[in-house]
Amino acid sequence: MKKLLKKLGVALALAATPMMVATASAEGEQYVLVSHAPDSDTWWNVIKNGIALAGEQMGVEVEYRNPPTGDIADMARIIEQATAAGPNGIITTLADFDVLQGPIKDAVASGIDVIIMNTGTPEQAREVGALMYVGQPEYDAGLAAGQRAKADGVTSFLCVNHAIQQPTVGERCRGFADGLEVDLGDSMLDSGTDPSEVKNKVLAYLSANPDTDAILTLGPVSADPTIQALEENGMAGEIYFGTFDLGDEIVKAIKSGVINWGIDQQPFLQAYLPVVVMSNYHRYGVLPGNNINSGPGFVTADALELVEQHAGEYR
Repeated sequence: MKKLLKKLGVALALAATPMMVATASAEGEQYVLVSHAPDSDTWWNVIKNGIALAGEQMGVEVEYRNPPTGDIADMARIIEQATAAGPNGIITTLADFDVLQGPIKDAVASGIDVIIMNTGTPEQAREVGALMYVGQPEYDAGLAAGQRAKADGVTSFLCVNHAIQQPTVGERCRGFADGLEVDLGDSMLDSGTDPSEVKNKVLAYLSANPDTDAILTLGPVSADPTIQALEENGMAGEIYFGTFDLGDEIVKAIKSGVINWGIDQQPFLQAYLPVVVMSNYHRYGVLPGNNINSGPGFVTADALELVEQHAGEYR
């Protein structure tokens, strides 16, 4: 019996040794997450929380970097700077394929592993040489939203686009129009990111187009001022209103009936999963066989309790 226990002890020790060595070799790794978001976009706080938790759990260091004004050319330079610093991995959005493909391909060519998250497509991620894509297909999400709105009787809409310089975000508007089976035409509004400007542009559009059935906003940056606009002109709760992404004001507006639904692309997962995937890839050589779709998921007033509790933090 003692000999058997001794043999089992040796076997267990030998079995544990490779994993212990592999885990130790990955500790201290450094990753950089580069987003296209301006400093003013609080939606990205969830992303920051996601990488912080994943970094803590996996024992790696993750730095968040972004262009302060959301300028894509500035973002390209940040990716180049990150590559020059030689991190173990780069996690980045692909907000403008034409501008960003070069810097990302250069990072891959230098031996840095890359995962695309949030914006871009699985096909684009593959083309730049990334390991995989984690995010919400923007056009498909817009299409699903448009089909839902069509079933609710919507035939015309205003899409408030606060990130007109990022082509992938506009795919949400195009998908919505196709879901409604109408032409996008001039329904997509270049609102900018200044809250006062967004509110005034929405008010002006609705005044000039009184037959508008619905409003679609693309995130808190455009949704929050639009809520204020509707409260000001008396249309809050009267016009069909859907939005992408979640935030404190959006959750309150869903609860009060001002917003019919919000689309949650689960940004926490978009940040958290790439860190976990990349860490395990470096430690054990394992990688999911498919890209990961984090959304879309529709959030309505009847399913708000947990969402409301974590809005702006993990949801």
